[in-house]
Amino acid sequence: MKSKFWGIVLASSFMLTACGTNHAVLAPKGNIKEVVNSSDVILVDVRIPEQYAAGTAKNAINIPLAEIQNHIETLKGKKVVVFCNKGIQADQAMEILSKNGVDAYDGTSWKNVKAIQNETDKK
Repeated sequence: MKSKFWGIVLASSFMLTACGTNHAVLAPKGNIKEVVNSSDVILVDVRIPEQYAAGTAKNAINIPLAEIQNHIETLKGKKVVVFCNKGIQADQAMEILSKNGVDAYDGTSWKNVKAIQNETDKK
């Protein structure tokens, strides 16, 4: 029984560390609220088109994660905020964009980005 318990603990800790990302290395410094509301930002929803069509942040464009590599040159030199449903695909997009010299920020989820926009609209 003890070995089964430790096996579960070990497997769980591996899964938790394997899913994490180091945002301090990937994300440029800056307040995400300021970046989302910046006039020169490009908001990129990296979900599939069907999810994007069902709801997204205001003024967001759809570039699915599977296609993000094909848009590197278009995004270079611009401030880009990426997001998805829960942040997993956004983390992957961040890694791709950052490795290719794109000034990318992690907005995590579309609901988070939309909430930031709504908060600013109320002011």
